[in-house]
Amino acid sequence: MPNVVAGNTKGLAQSEIRAVSKLFQRSVSPDEIVSLDLAREMVTLAEHLRRRIGVLINRQGRIEEVILGTKEILFLPDLGRYRLGRGRLRNLRLVFTDLTNNKNEATIPYDIYTDLERLRFDAVVGLRSARNRVSMAYAYLIPTNESENATTHTEVVSDLGAFELDYREFISSVEQSLSAEVVQLDADDQVGAVIVGVYDKADDDPEVSQLELRELARTAGVKIVDAVIQKRRPDPKTYIGSGKLEELVIRCIRLGADMLIFDTELKPSQWRSITNSTDLKVLDRSMLILDIFAQRAQSSEGRLQVELAQLKYNLPRLADQDSGLSRLSGGIGGRGPGETKLEVGRRRIRDKIAELERRIERVRSARDFRRTRRRENQLQLVSVVGYTNVGKSTLFNLLTGSTVTAENKLFATLDPSQRRLYLPPAIALEDGGVGRTVILSDTVGFIRKLPKELETAFQATLEELYEASLLVHVVDASDKDAVGKYNAVRKILTQMELADAPELVVLNKIDAANGETVQALKNELSGVTVSAAKRIGIGDLLKVIDARLSIPQSAPQPVLTDIEL
Repeated sequence: MPNVVAGNTKGLAQSEIRAVSKLFQRSVSPDEIVSLDLAREMVTLAEHLRRRIGVLINRQGRIEEVILGTKEILFLPDLGRYRLGRGRLRNLRLVFTDLTNNKNEATIPYDIYTDLERLRFDAVVGLRSARNRVSMAYAYLIPTNESENATTHTEVVSDLGAFELDYREFISSVEQSLSAEVVQLDADDQVGAVIVGVYDKADDDPEVSQLELRELARTAGVKIVDAVIQKRRPDPKTYIGSGKLEELVIRCIRLGADMLIFDTELKPSQWRSITNSTDLKVLDRSMLILDIFAQRAQSSEGRLQVELAQLKYNLPRLADQDSGLSRLSGGIGGRGPGETKLEVGRRRIRDKIAELERRIERVRSARDFRRTRRRENQLQLVSVVGYTNVGKSTLFNLLTGSTVTAENKLFATLDPSQRRLYLPPAIALEDGGVGRTVILSDTVGFIRKLPKELETAFQATLEELYEASLLVHVVDASDKDAVGKYNAVRKILTQMELADAPELVVLNKIDAANGETVQALKNELSGVTVSAAKRIGIGDLLKVIDARLSIPQSAPQPVLTDIEL
């Protein structure tokens, strides 16, 4: 790649541009921050052109970029190809000329301090001519001092010719001090993130949504180090506003966070604007959910569905000039097809989507065949539904003696499981006979703002719900937002045209809930109270399920609040 002067070259003669280009041929010793000869040449050129001149120097002393600005501003090029080094510095220092009027010593303007923090330069170095000598000011990052809110330190050198500094030793000590700030995240082997939410002023309780986002992040293996809440209308370009975005990026740098997670589904244009403004990984709520699904899908069917959802979601976000998706290749937000499909064109991705849809259609056909066999055997289907992490899989395992994965994390179950269930248990029958046999199905948990791509991809899985003779709707009685999450599931069921399906509400985790709260929920939702973890109320729950299945669907359903458990 030829050495091209970047920035503001407009109005310069070719001879002037060539003179600036000669800076590429200069170098400095790895042991010095900047050489006196280079500093004099830059200052002389800047005073002649009346423009700021900047160079980016790597740790080997080679000049990587030469930049021209105006008298007041230096226009930095895109630095995406320069990786952040150990200690999360960029392995580049910015050396620039200071043309501030009426100053005898070099200074560092506010915008350069911002670049130091935002771009993670090793150091920024200002130069100016001062009475037949070159004055220098250099600044570098320091660990955050909460009492003084300081993140940078500045030194002023009156005469560069008399200055001595072992630059390699200096930058090594800077990195070591900065690394100490993030040692806890590294020890936990977790990615640090700041979550961001913009909510309408009429939204009284944004904390509920943020709490759920925190749980999603925990499930994905992300450590939340800070949260930002704004009450405003979302900015159409950057969601939070360009000024707030810059503050947020600097805040992430100070906290050692590598990622921004937005509590919304960002528009493709918003996502591109944000990723083009920062080297941080940028995820929205849907990307985080898709990542969790990619982590947890075990069956070939589940992986097909997740891959299809990811491709459909990422397709409008693919652009030749965007570097944002490349930052998702690997780790949180980059699992599944994200690691292997970033470089393929839109046409190939559409072809892959079509292929996956055909394969999922074959899965749907196989499910249709199994449903037909089940109807022939006159086996009724009971589907366990509910919000994610309410204890559906724990209840399923207890009722069927299975070992389906059950964790205190969101979306612990993605692959549906079906087992035979006897109603009621044989030991509960007076004549010792065997009760009714049904098929119990454990389904994926629902969640607010589920990406529509996932809804479509998992349609084959959720089609089982249409065949169910009874939906066992599990609610976490210990959750303060239990009613809200119940209503969220009901809303999804209504959208699926399952609002009139027979439903049995099961209030789980009563051992962890306040007695008055449980009674209030029982009255409001007409629910059966159980604790799957403590095996409380399970026998009576099976009797209620059996009673419900014995009633024709057109008949009125009995009120459950009088059942003693």
